[in-house]
Order: sequence, then structure tokens, then C-alpha cells
Amino acid sequence: MSAQPRPSHETRERKGLVLNTGYRRVREATQALCATLAPEDTVAQSMPDASPAKWHLAHTTWFFEQFLLAYFDPGYRRFREGWDFLFNSYYQTVGPMHARPQRGLLTRPTLGEINAYRAHVDEAMVGLLDRRGSDPEVIARVTLGLNHEQQHQELLLTDIQHLFSLNPLQPVFRDLSPAPGTLLAPLRFVAGRQGIAEIGHAGEGFAYDNETPRHRELLHPHAIANRCVTNAEFREFIDDGGYENPALWLSEGWDTVQRERWRHPLYWDDGLETTFTLGGRRSIEAFAPVCHVGFFEADAFARWAGARLPTEVEWEVMAQALPVQGNFADSGTLRALPARTHGEPEQPLQMFGDVWEWTSSSYIGYPGYRPAPGALGEYNGKFMCGQWVLRGGSCATPAGHVRASYRNFFQPAARWQFSGIRLARDT
Repeated sequence: MSAQPRPSHETRERKGLVLNTGYRRVREATQALCATLAPEDTVAQSMPDASPAKWHLAHTTWFFEQFLLAYFDPGYRRFREGWDFLFNSYYQTVGPMHARPQRGLLTRPTLGEINAYRAHVDEAMVGLLDRRGSDPEVIARVTLGLNHEQQHQELLLTDIQHLFSLNPLQPVFRDLSPAPGTLLAPLRFVAGRQGIAEIGHAGEGFAYDNETPRHRELLHPHAIANRCVTNAEFREFIDDGGYENPALWLSEGWDTVQRERWRHPLYWDDGLETTFTLGGRRSIEAFAPVCHVGFFEADAFARWAGARLPTEVEWEVMAQALPVQGNFADSGTLRALPARTHGEPEQPLQMFGDVWEWTSSSYIGYPGYRPAPGALGEYNGKFMCGQWVLRGGSCATPAGHVRASYRNFFQPAARWQFSGIRLARDT
């Protein structure tokens, strides 16, 4: 591969100014998400897979302190000694860390101290960007840090929703506006591309290392649904005994259904009438995409429907030609909305935003994949075992954070994320 031309000094200066503005915007967005939370809300941890809001605020700050300030500024003094241990997540090469399931026990440091920590690091980061904002390595690391923080903005929302759902008072995180009136788009299947196609990140702009290298894949004849599966359609699966029929489930999925006593998506009530949202408990919107289902449920529903889940290759090739537009967190809806019909019947709906879409692809490296060197190489590659790929972003994903090549991944039983279903089939 030929070397890419180095950007001019003027171009790097311009990127540095843009980066400084972007840094402030992303950091302020995280604080804004927590504006309505009481200090008590930020401490509790609802389950080992979730983290307290206070920890998210601190960990995203630690990322900049560890991988930028301590790396590029020999004179930088850490805000508090010992906080590396508290707020390191999984970077084993950096040092030991506090056990994840015990993050909710950290009543100290206080929320006020965490906010002071953020202010301290932000001030130092602004200084670093003023001095070295045109340095290509600084640009690369800050860009990674901002995308990392945007991931935690989504996790912050999903973790708060799970925490509030366990409170008998069913508290409201934010008042949600009514769903816009719309006609349900009839379920249709759109023919996918056949033959050899390329996937993976290409061109300029940020991408995680797990989106590379760009490579060729062979596509067999297939079609993908024009929209996501709705709550009403998933209700049909439930009413037809979907959670009671072992023939529909993968073996591990069936064991999970029995052990966890699943009978409906996470947050639905047993009467199948309401669901818990960031706006509190609300009536289930029949035509909105079904949400908070795991891979096991998505796979079982697809089998019941006489279809399958798309592969991540099929999904990405379909999405490549589409604008990255949809119902993201910035819209303020904070829940999946019904698909809006438009005048192009062959163009699929909801490919971006609303719900992350489970694929049938296990999360592994692409041909030729190499993780980044050093501690930052632990960001993605070490999780390529026992997880499944989701695509497209959700109503809790910050706008501008995803792209057609973006690969999210979770364990197959995970349901607290805004995850849903799009069908595919062979043709």
C-alpha cells in the first residue's frame, strides 16, 4: 500500500482548531446528560454490566489524562494519585483496576470531586490543544478519546434507564415528546447486491481499528427487510408461544430463556401493555421498532418468521449508499420511533438510528486485522470472542458517531442496550 501524503501544516492547524471546538462540545454534552440527575442517581450500579453515571464521568476524563496529558506533557500533574486504579476500565497494560462489579460501592470520591476532576483535565487539555493541536498524533488520540466519550454517552443513558427501571417509583429521566403520527411502512424485502463487494472503512475520517482493513467479501443472493421489526410483530411471536418453543432457539439461548424466565423484551410489563423508557413507564407503541431484545431473541424471532438475521457484510453493503441520517440521541426523542415512509420504495428505512440491529456475524477481526500497538490496542481486539455484531446506531447514539462501517458488539444475552431486529432471507 502506498504511503498517504502528509497533511500540510496549514491543514493540521485547521484540524487543531476544529478539534479544540469539538473537544469542548463533546465534553459539555456528557455533562448535559447528567444535568437532571441527583447526586444519589450517579452512585448506584444496577448490575455488573452497567456502571454508575459518576464512574462514566470519571472514566472518560481518566482516558484523556492517561493517554494524552500524561503522555504528551512531562510537566502534567495528575489530579489525584490512586484514581488510575479507580477509573481504569480494562487496560491491563496500564495497570490494575477496581473490580467492575464493585463500581457502585465507590461513594467516594464524591460527584463534586469528579466534576472538579473533569474541569481540571479540561483546562489542561485546552492548553495541550493550544500548544500541540496540529500534531498528528495528538489529533489522532484526541479524536479517539472523543469517540470513546460518545460511546460512554450512550452507555450512560442505557445504564440510567436500567437503574431507574429497578426503582419501584419508576422515575423519569426526561419527559419525552409524543410520537409523530405516521403510517406503518409495509414490510418488504429489498434485494441486496450479489457478487464481490468491499466493506470496511475507506477514505478520510475517523474509524476504529476493528473497521479495518477494507477488504473484499462474496455476497450470495439475498434480500433485507425495508424496516425493523415492530413491537406489534414481536407481540405476535409472543402470542404464538415464541418463548415457549425450544425448536426456535439456539441451545444456549433456550437455556438462557429458562434460567432467566424471559417471556418478553426487557422493560415490558407482564401484561404486554407498557414498557419502561427514559421517560418513565409508557404504553407500548405498536408500530415502533421492538427494542431491548438480545441476539438470542432476534435469532429466534427470525426463525419463527421464516427468515434470518442479515450478515454484517450484507448490512454494510446495503447501508453504504445511504446517508447517515436517522433518529439519534440529538433529536431528544430517546426512544425508537416508527419507520417513516418516503417516496423511494426500494430504499430501506431506519438503517441508522432508532435501534442497533443484531446481525448473524460473530465479532472477529477482518482479514489482515492488526490491533493498534500499545495500551490503545486493548480498545477493541481483545473482545473478539463470544460476541455478536450490531450495526446502525440507536436513538441513544450521538449523531455523527456512526457510519456504515461501524461495528458494535455485545454478548448474545445482552438486552439493556437499544437493540432490535431487521430480517433478511436468501433468494
